[in-house]
Amino acid sequence: MVLHRRTFRLLVAGAVTLAIGLVSPPAGATPPQSDGPTATARARVAADELMSSYEPNKAWFPSSWWNSAVALQTIGDYMQRTGDRRYLPQLDNTFEKDKGKFPAGYLSGDELLGNFTSRAIDDSEWWGLTWIQAYDLTKNRKYLDMAVKIAEYVEGYWDPSTCGGGVWWNGERTYKNAVTNGLWIRLTAELHNRMPRDKRWLGRAQEGWNWFTASGMINSAGLVNDGLRDDCTSNGDTVWSYNQGLAIGAGLELWRATHDAKILPTVRRLADAAIAPGGLVTDGVLTEYCDAPGRTCDDNGKQFKGIFMRYWMDLADTTRDPRYTAFVAQQAAAVWDQDRDASDRLGERWSGAEPNVFDWRTQASALSALIAAVPAVPPTRSLSATTNPALPVVMPATASATHVKVQVNLQATGTTPLQVVVRPAAPAGWTVTPARTTVTLRPHGNAVPVQTSVDLDVTIPAGTADGLHSVTATATSGSLSFSTRSDILIAHTADFDTGTAAETPWLFDADGSQSNGVQNRFADGHSYFVYRFPFPAGTTSASATLTIDNEFVVQVSGDGQTWTTVATETNPYHDGENKAARTFDLTPYLGADKAGYVRVSDSFPDDGWGGRVYHVTATYN
Repeated sequence: MVLHRRTFRLLVAGAVTLAIGLVSPPAGATPPQSDGPTATARARVAADELMSSYEPNKAWFPSSWWNSAVALQTIGDYMQRTGDRRYLPQLDNTFEKDKGKFPAGYLSGDELLGNFTSRAIDDSEWWGLTWIQAYDLTKNRKYLDMAVKIAEYVEGYWDPSTCGGGVWWNGERTYKNAVTNGLWIRLTAELHNRMPRDKRWLGRAQEGWNWFTASGMINSAGLVNDGLRDDCTSNGDTVWSYNQGLAIGAGLELWRATHDAKILPTVRRLADAAIAPGGLVTDGVLTEYCDAPGRTCDDNGKQFKGIFMRYWMDLADTTRDPRYTAFVAQQAAAVWDQDRDASDRLGERWSGAEPNVFDWRTQASALSALIAAVPAVPPTRSLSATTNPALPVVMPATASATHVKVQVNLQATGTTPLQVVVRPAAPAGWTVTPARTTVTLRPHGNAVPVQTSVDLDVTIPAGTADGLHSVTATATSGSLSFSTRSDILIAHTADFDTGTAAETPWLFDADGSQSNGVQNRFADGHSYFVYRFPFPAGTTSASATLTIDNEFVVQVSGDGQTWTTVATETNPYHDGENKAARTFDLTPYLGADKAGYVRVSDSFPDDGWGGRVYHVTATYN
C-alpha cells in the first residue's frame, strides 16, 4: 500500500487578495535558545501535514467546531512565527464561508447564531482569538471587527449576580469555569492592545482578571481547577493543561496592557506550579490527565497541551526566563524525537507512549510545541525534507526482489540559491539509486518556500523479514541539514486493530473518518475510509475480514476509483448490536497490479452512526 501525503486542498475558486502585515514580537522578547533553521523546518513539515486535513468546502477541519478555531489559530501562530504566508487564503476562506448562521449538526452540535457565536460561549471566544490572530497577520480590519462582535456577544454572559462576576460557560447559564473566563480575559486584553484609545475592553479584562484570581479556581498549589460549584466554591475538578495555559496567557496580555507590577508574579506562580512536582509534567514531558496509562483523551483533550504551549511560548518570549525557554526546547525535542511517525504525523502522547493516537487535533496540539521552539525573529534560511510515500506497504513475492519508488520532497527559504545534496541510506542488502543527487533551490524569502523533489528507486531483496524497515534521506546545504525517512512495511498478511500505529500503513484514504482510540475507526455522514492491500503479482485469491458494526456500507475495488458494494446494513443500529467479523472475497475485484481496496462508509448518513471497524485482516494465496 502507498500512503500518499494528501495533496493540499487549496482554494481553486477565485483569487483571494490579502494585505500582509508583520506583527512585532512582544516588547522585551528574545529568541528561544534553539537551532533556528532546524526548528523552522520542523514546524513547516508539521504545519503542512496539519493543513492537509483542512476541508475547503465547509472551510474547517472535520468534524469539530471549536477545535477548528484552535487549529487555525495554531496555523496563524506558525505563519506569524516563521514568516510563511501560504495559509492566509484558508483563514479567509473559513471567515467568509462560516460567518453566517447554520443549523445544529452542520458545523457544530449547536446551532450557530452567526458571527461565529453559539450557546457554547467558550467556542465563541476561541473564534474571537482566531480572528485577532488573522488581523495581526494581515491588518485587515474585518477580522478585528469580527472579534469585537464576538466579544460583545460574550459580554452579555458576564453576570455579577452569581458568584460576584464571571462569564457563564453556556447559554443556559449553568456553569462558570476556568476556560471561559481565561479566554474572556485574553480576548478583551488583546482587543484593547490593538485598539488605540480603548477603555471598554481594558476595563473588562481587568474586571475579569480580578474576579478570576479571587474566584478560588486557582488552588493552593497554583494549579487551575476546572470551575465553580453552585455555591461558588472551586469544584476541585481536573487540572487541565489548557486552563493553566490560558490563565498564564490571560495574565501576560493584561500585563502588556497595564504593566501592573502585581500581575507577573501571579503569572510566574501559575507557570512554576505547572512544571513543579505534582504539576503537569511527567519525566520532563508535558502530560495531560487523560494521557496517563489506561486513559484516553477525547477529541477535546487532544488539543489541550497545544493551547498550553501557545501561551508558554508567550511566557518565554516575555520573561526571557531560561527555565521557561528550556522547557520549550524540551517539549519540542520530545515531540520530534518520540511522538512523530515517518509521515510527520504527531501524536497525542508526546512521550511516544503506546497506544498513541494520531489525527489533526493531536497534530495541531504538538505543532504548538514545535512553533514555540522557533526563534521570535525567524532565521532567513531553512531547509526541510519529507518522503512520499512515507509509509508504504510491500506484500512481497516469494522468490524475487521488489522495487518501491520513493520521492524526497525538499522545501527551502532564504534569499540566495541553495545547492542541496540528497544522500539516501537503507538496510544492509538493500539498494537505493541514485546514491547521491544534487539539486539547486532558489528561494525568494520566507513567505512561500520554494520546493523540488528527488526520485529514488528502492530495491528490497527477496527473503526480507516482515516488519518495518527504514529508508532515510539526508538533505544538506552548507550548515543546513535535514533528515527524513520512509518506513517500509514488509508484510505477508495484514492483521491490525484500528486506531493504532499498525493501522496507518494500510489506511490509504482516511477522508473525514475519525478514530476514538484503539479498535475504533468510524465514518459518519458522507465521510468514508479506505484500506489498500497490495497483494503480490502471483496472487490467485484474496479476502479481507472486517470486524464491523453500526450502519455500514462496505465497497471493494481494484483501482480505488470504481467501487462495487458488497455489504450494506439496512437497520439503524446505534450501539454495536450487529458487531461481527465479516469476510469479503476480493478475488473478482483485484486490479491489474493485484491490489485490493476496501471502503467503509455510512448507510444512514443523516443520523451520525456510520460504519465502525474494530479489526482488519487480509490474506491471499
